[in-house]
Amino acid sequence: MDRRTFLARASALSAASSFAIPRIGAAEQPPEVHRLRLLGGPAICRAPQLIAEELLHAEGFTEIEQVKTGRVLGASAIAQGLADVAVWDVHSTLPVLDAGDQVVVLAGIHVGCWELFGNGRIETLRDLKGKTVAIRAPNLGDHVLLSCMLAYIGMDPHTTVNWLAGPAVTDAMPLFLEGKADAFVGFPPQPQELRARKIGHVIIDTAQDRPWSQYYCCVAIARREFVHAYPTATKKVLRAFLKAADICAQQPERAAEILTKKGYEPRQAIALQVLKSLPYDRWRQIDPEDTLRFYALRLHEVGMIKTTPQKLIAQGTDWRLLNELRKELKA
Repeated sequence: MDRRTFLARASALSAASSFAIPRIGAAEQPPEVHRLRLLGGPAICRAPQLIAEELLHAEGFTEIEQVKTGRVLGASAIAQGLADVAVWDVHSTLPVLDAGDQVVVLAGIHVGCWELFGNGRIETLRDLKGKTVAIRAPNLGDHVLLSCMLAYIGMDPHTTVNWLAGPAVTDAMPLFLEGKADAFVGFPPQPQELRARKIGHVIIDTAQDRPWSQYYCCVAIARREFVHAYPTATKKVLRAFLKAADICAQQPERAAEILTKKGYEPRQAIALQVLKSLPYDRWRQIDPEDTLRFYALRLHEVGMIKTTPQKLIAQGTDWRLLNELRKELKA
């Protein structure tokens, strides 16, 4: 064992011990591949992925990279082979699954990161009729989620609102702040920043408001080729993500400290606020298939995807590892 590998594993074992998480037994097979490319992204609600590095080292991965993919985001980046695995929003994943790209959903991770903000003229979802909504880009999570919300109450997302996207995917909140849009859907730390500045007000909080609080917002996704070629490695990655979700739920102060130290969120108080506000312990309770069926049905009804929910679930999901890990991680 070279010095770099020794130090990585020593650090991982120390971290696992400090989290009071049982280490993997020596009899378990090592991962088939030791290099892992995780999809990077700005949302700190994806904390289970962002804090999982030490746990992944303990699982036998020696080279872990948070890949930045520019304008190719989420499931599209996974499908194009730019990364192997990610915790990402289920909403923007659905159009990619509909296109038949090589992505598979492995598990639900957590609920509730999105919040719909409106200005003084917007009090309810129906008040968005004829108004302008800022989005990051078509078919990204904010656009797809709000389209589902509109479809759920019988409003056609194609004609009900005016969608406004800036030249960059980071422009949605600035468009709202500048008064160019009446509403936008934010993810952490954006809602926390708006509340601190007393700008706008929350119309829907997916962590609190039904039915959205009953369904996952973020799921674990992977390249289908990676899952088929490296089943042991895939299980180890998913186990690290689920253990990290438990850390976020049970030790939010420790998780917030890691987010700050790694530079994902420089304001530890904001990181802690996010971690305490989101239910990271739901992965044992909620059936991820229900989430995909619920959102896929809304999108299919308004023509945003062509694949039926049943076919999409059959082709784009694999729950075997999740079922195994739910039994393994009962304690």
